[in-house]
Amino acid sequence: MDQQNELSAHSSLALIESMINKAQNQFSENGTLYLVWGWVVSICSLGQYLLLKLNMTNFKQSGFIWLMTIPVMIYQIFFLIQKKKTEKVKTYTDEIIGYVWMTFGICMGLFSYIMAMLQIWNLFYPFIFLFYGIPTFLSGAIMRFKPLMVGGIICWVLSLVSVQIHSIEVILLLIPAVLFGWIIPGYLLRARFKSA
Repeated sequence: MDQQNELSAHSSLALIESMINKAQNQFSENGTLYLVWGWVVSICSLGQYLLLKLNMTNFKQSGFIWLMTIPVMIYQIFFLIQKKKTEKVKTYTDEIIGYVWMTFGICMGLFSYIMAMLQIWNLFYPFIFLFYGIPTFLSGAIMRFKPLMVGGIICWVLSLVSVQIHSIEVILLLIPAVLFGWIIPGYLLRARFKSA
């Protein structure tokens, strides 16, 4: 009887472990938002740099190119609403990652407003890269997806590098930040999602 109970307990543990592994491997993240945001930030940063380099606008006016992110925010809201309607199960992992990125969005909004009020633009980019790295790294750690963790670390390194650049070229550092932090991981997540 003890052997049967031991076998039953062992079977139960194996079943629980199997279900946990299945939930972890059932990737609901398809990389779409990483790709959308990565490409939009790249386009905006390159656009702002070109506007400034070609003396087409001043720094304040060139910042209007970032208004391109408003339609992306609207798209993201609709995308997440649609995703919520179609997903069968919302995992704890999905919920935590959602809160991580919501925190990032709020902090970025507050930080941008504070920098605009204080006019301390030399601190803007080091902190942007610092902030980019936090949710990127945490999302990778939560999902156990190393490309996002590496992307977060690269963003932190770029934060240190940006302190050394005292020209408009600092804007261009946004491109490798989102390339390694969002675009490459986004394509890898898409490939992983399709193969699952």
